[in-house]
Formats: sequence, structure tokens, C-alpha cells
Amino acid sequence: MNAKKIGIIAGVAFALFFVISQPQGSADLVLSILTILGDAAASVVQFIRALF
Repeated sequence: MNAKKIGIIAGVAFALFFVISQPQGSADLVLSILTILGDAAASVVQFIRALF
């Protein structure tokens, strides 16, 4: 196995462990990430509207 595959497998295993052991914490983390992405997208749209 190369390092990339090992890294992906380790990342997936860690994510599954986190979801199984702390479901509320992982849900809060996902919600926070989605909020950040939504805010970033809204900022980009606002910037593009300001250009035109």
C-alpha cells in the first residue's frame, strides 16, 4: 500500500470512530462546517453582485 491509501483509510477510520463515539459532537462539527461554507458562498455572491 502506498502512503495515500493508508492516509485515506486512517482518515475514514478516525471519522467513523468520532461519529460512533460522539454523535452529538460530530453533528455539531458538520453543522459548523456547513455554516462556514454557506457564509463563504454568500460573501462571494455579494462580492460578484457588487461588481455588476
